Amino acid sequence: MDRDKTEPDPSHHRNGIVGLLYGEFTDILNGKVRCSVSLTDHALTVQKITSSPGQGKVVFDLNDCIGCHAFKGEDNADTAAYFSAYFYPFKRRWLSSAMARQRLEQCFRVALAQDPSANLEEAERWARAIRDASFRHLPRRDGAVYCEVRRPCRLMLLLNPNSGRGQAMTLFTTHIQRMLTEAAVPHTLVITEHQNHARELVREADLSQWDALVILSGDGLLFEVVNGLMEREDWEVAIQTPLGILPGGSGNALAASVNHYSGTPMLLGEELLVSCGFLLCKGLLSPLDLVSVHLASGQRLFSFLALAWGFVADVDIESERYRQAGALRFLLGTLVRLASLRSYRGRLAFLPVHQEQAAEQEGRVARLVASTSTMSSDNDSSPSTSPPDSPNSSFCSAMSCGPLTDSSPPCSALCPENSVHSSSPSPNDNNTLHNASNNAIKLLQAGSDQTTSLIKGPPDSLLSPLDEPVPADWTQIPETGFILVLAMYQSYLAEDLQAAPEARTQDGCIHLYYVLEGVSRAALLRLFLAMEKGTHMACECPQLVYRQVRALRLEPLSTQGALTVDGEQVECGPIQAQIHGSVARLISS
Repeated sequence: MDRDKTEPDPSHHRNGIVGLLYGEFTDILNGKVRCSVSLTDHALTVQKITSSPGQGKVVFDLNDCIGCHAFKGEDNADTAAYFSAYFYPFKRRWLSSAMARQRLEQCFRVALAQDPSANLEEAERWARAIRDASFRHLPRRDGAVYCEVRRPCRLMLLLNPNSGRGQAMTLFTTHIQRMLTEAAVPHTLVITEHQNHARELVREADLSQWDALVILSGDGLLFEVVNGLMEREDWEVAIQTPLGILPGGSGNALAASVNHYSGTPMLLGEELLVSCGFLLCKGLLSPLDLVSVHLASGQRLFSFLALAWGFVADVDIESERYRQAGALRFLLGTLVRLASLRSYRGRLAFLPVHQEQAAEQEGRVARLVASTSTMSSDNDSSPSTSPPDSPNSSFCSAMSCGPLTDSSPPCSALCPENSVHSSSPSPNDNNTLHNASNNAIKLLQAGSDQTTSLIKGPPDSLLSPLDEPVPADWTQIPETGFILVLAMYQSYLAEDLQAAPEARTQDGCIHLYYVLEGVSRAALLRLFLAMEKGTHMACECPQLVYRQVRALRLEPLSTQGALTVDGEQVECGPIQAQIHGSVARLISS
């Protein structure tokens, strides 16, 4: 009988390959042909034995491997054993030049002897060697400080079944569950059942039972988890629990940012999910900055993504009605808000990262503010109404530019009773979630003692109380009209919007963008179109200002317009924020 062969000598040389292991097995998934299999520090090489030299050879990069399992066959009469390796290499998409990770499995039959235990032992030896070699090859980026998730890693996976288009459970069962099994990652699935469920759960959980907390939802569920951890008495230890993000919502900004940091081109939908799932299975940890946010009511929140006011926040909130459109909801919301563009009166102050750049920037901004103030005076228009149509705006000529009949909520109040998540659950649906991935944070009552007593966290040494002037070394923008104010600390604002291309998880600064009134609809549209590739600063829009800051204060003065933190609507009023470097840890690359 022709039996499989194996040679354990680490220095074994065959066909020009010096490797850890060499063997001859049957490839079960590819025509059941005989193959020579060589394992080196960097690759698994499979060569059909019947092929001519150099033909029928496939090299699998161990960077792309997430796991390998050994097992016995289902037929008890079969004395052979098997091992399967799971790879997610980059391959070209169908009818496209773009690349995305796609699953490949290699399964080999081991029949060295009549003894089933000996065959299983050999299969396990190969599986262990492949796993160990793949763990030594992890995706890393220059300048990042890493550690690894404990192995085996016990995950709590929090899933919001109503996030996005309500497909999070399907995404879990079709992709993530299989990937975690292939990577031998034990996990417990928790389906959130009500608003702030995740926040309450992590606030009270025994975190010693978990090595990581992973969210399969939009960014809103991670917002709950972060703030739940920061409400604990042991917040300094709790916030060090590794956090993971898998895209299952509409925006998926952090997931898109994590994919970007790995050096992978922009991905959407399930391709982004597979990419983030791959990074989760690899288990590298990088530091994550958090931003401490203070509201006028005295509430303190912790943010990992962005603070927005004006145009961007209104689009986020108003596009909720298009939730079933998935990521397209933001495009629809942008077009609608552009059609009735408005300015928002307010004051802005910030502490620049580089003080020497402040004076140079102040002159330019002062001139812009003066010009917009003159324009407003000449037009004699109310700041809360839509400005007159720009004669050069081709976009405006193609759409109705009148005011919306269903405008964004007033700045002075939120309307939770109108939320799409306020319906009562069905008595037969135990897993129905009423905890939105975006825009449905249940705000604590203004001035509540619970608010100030729960939140712990590092001291905000750069901030003065909201009822006092900002420190003298801050840059101050006097009252003027803004189109938007956007403070980012990750690179993406949505799956397809690279709003802050320079941002990284642990760069220690807030990337502040603001657009002053006077910008035309056409120019604003060009900015958002360029934002898909992160080239909006190259548009040279004179009303767009970009600063890297350590802290900021915003004082909205208009009676309309939304204010959001990580996509969640908060009370509109004076707000200030300070970044804290490397407070948390993120499963990233």
